[in-house]
Amino acid sequence: MSGSGSGRGAAVVTGIGVVAPNGVGTEAFWKAVQQGGSVLGPVRREGCDRLPLKVAGQVADGFDPAGLVEDRFLVQTDRFSHFAMAAAELALSEAHLASDPDAPFSVGVVTAAGSGGGEFGQRELQQLWGSGPQFVGPYQSIAWFYAASTGQISIRGGFRGPCGVLADDEAGGLDAFAHASRTIRRGTDAMVVGATEAPLAPYSVVCQLGYDALSLADDPRHAYLPFTDDARGFSPAEGGAMFVVEEEAAARRRGARVRAVVAGHAATFTGTGGWRDSREGLARAARGALEEAGCAPEEVDVVFADALGVPEADQAEALAIADALGPRAATVPVTAPKTGFGRAYSAASALDAAAAVLALEHGVVPPTPNVAEVRHDLDVVTGEARVTPLRTALVLSRGLMGCNAALVLRAPDPARSPH
Repeated sequence: MSGSGSGRGAAVVTGIGVVAPNGVGTEAFWKAVQQGGSVLGPVRREGCDRLPLKVAGQVADGFDPAGLVEDRFLVQTDRFSHFAMAAAELALSEAHLASDPDAPFSVGVVTAAGSGGGEFGQRELQQLWGSGPQFVGPYQSIAWFYAASTGQISIRGGFRGPCGVLADDEAGGLDAFAHASRTIRRGTDAMVVGATEAPLAPYSVVCQLGYDALSLADDPRHAYLPFTDDARGFSPAEGGAMFVVEEEAAARRRGARVRAVVAGHAATFTGTGGWRDSREGLARAARGALEEAGCAPEEVDVVFADALGVPEADQAEALAIADALGPRAATVPVTAPKTGFGRAYSAASALDAAAAVLALEHGVVPPTPNVAEVRHDLDVVTGEARVTPLRTALVLSRGLMGCNAALVLRAPDPARSPH
């Protein structure tokens, strides 16, 4: 620990790493998000060709984690951890942060995951039943585990500060920010935080087929259309985002570029009784995050929506935004870039947070791909990106198991920036 936690500054984002279906690295990701194109397409993963799921967002076949992570770590881990380690490396490089041998406890790690290492686990179980236990590798015991990404990132980076994992649903990507912010307030200088998923192995896909919200459409242009009359569920995705989050004073002392301030977070749970119930929970989370941030509803410049794509859920979210923002709700820009690359479970909200930070930086609200006419009283940005000054972003997320979360991100004060 680097201090008692009293008098600590705000938690700020100093690095972003993205591995997403529409781009690897923040520059490629932001360019694609800003342009509003769609990369949803037929599921290409081996063994999935006869399954009902036809459309998903998949990281490009050319993605090679070996370019960012040593083989000795890759052989021990599943694809979701490959994404996490690669994204963490990109974020750390962007933040110019590395472990300090003289202060090994100053940096911690927290990740969220909903599906774990399904592809690795399936491969080893096939070996077990097809060839026998002697053909099962020793890493089967750890590679499937939700905590694998946190463990491997901390080991690889030499980060011995507080570490954790959230075995959470979609809201986990935002809840991880809250975990990191609390840890920083208690005295840790920096946290590597985020979420990644790899849910497109056959075993994982079969598990998802029980979700009523999963879109089984076979046309990528019509598979994921939240807030419209044609909404029929969501298209899943793989990938995710990792961030470097630091205590503001510590970041500025070392001359780091502050990308955004993690201003507020709140979470609620409304169970699985029905999407209508999520209205109150999501609104309460949004109000709680705004209150923690000291932010009035009229200060919100953009909302990154959960955008499930189920009519009842979309209606509940539109009403929740109205409940939380009042008269502002009908005019604040709302966007859901994920409709162009898919909803990556716990990583969906992490990718939304990455898009929100970049939107604040560039003063651009990215569009909602494939969506045209919206049936709700929301100012959903469609077609082209909208250029407008942005100071505050509200990111919303709901999980299929009933979790709700909201995160408030604010642009840094330019007067305090060293750059």
